[in-house]
Amino acid sequence: MFGLGIWELVIILLVILIIFGAGKLPEIGKGLGKAIKGFKESVKEEEDTKKIDAEKKDK
Repeated sequence: MFGLGIWELVIILLVILIIFGAGKLPEIGKGLGKAIKGFKESVKEEEDTKKIDAEKKDK
């Protein structure tokens, strides 16, 4: 996974915990989840639009 081992991930998580604190982590996770969901939906929407355009050109 991007050349990161378990110890590198643990250190990154500890730094994030120190910077943001335990109280902010759920909010950050929620925001990140919404961002990923929105990105996936926009990619799927773009693919659907391309398929419809291709079908219209074939007719």
